[in-house]
Amino acid sequence: MQIPQIRLQTNPMKIGLNIDQPVQQIEQKAAVQSIQQPQAILEIQTTPGKLTIDQSQAREDMDLKSLSKRVDEFAQQGYQDWLAGMARRAQQGTELRHIEKGGNPLAEQARQNSKGPEKQFNLGWIPSPFSVKLGYQPAEVKIEATAQKPIIDAQINRVNHTYTQGSVNVEILQNNALDIDFINLYADEIR
Repeated sequence: MQIPQIRLQTNPMKIGLNIDQPVQQIEQKAAVQSIQQPQAILEIQTTPGKLTIDQSQAREDMDLKSLSKRVDEFAQQGYQDWLAGMARRAQQGTELRHIEKGGNPLAEQARQNSKGPEKQFNLGWIPSPFSVKLGYQPAEVKIEATAQKPIIDAQINRVNHTYTQGSVNVEILQNNALDIDFINLYADEIR
């Protein structure tokens, strides 16, 4: 016996996707930078040191006196000798006035007038200690520095950004289908 059958055969729909990936490019150029550092302004003022050496006392101790000092000493010595000479002559005149008192004033005066003071020798070229006077004024240095600020110039470059949008294309690779077959079924039976 043959049983009538209805056979259904389906084919599903097949969909295909074509995908184009998006493309993104980002490019960042480095910034252009310029830095200048001016030199600091430096001012230096120097007052030089001063050394003074006064050796006039040492030269006088060695009998190397200046002309003005020598003239002053000679004038003073001449005045003292003149006063001493006047005093000696006045005394000798008084002695001669009183010659009647006895003695031999003329011979005694001749002996005193002919006799000079004893000469003494000593080393005369050695100056006394600390006779050279030293004076020193130290140097002064004034330093003034003025710092200069750096000059910075920076130029920022923009970002280069390109973007290509992706896409999706849908296509039908296979349409859906339904096949119906009748087996062992006759047309008069269908009614």
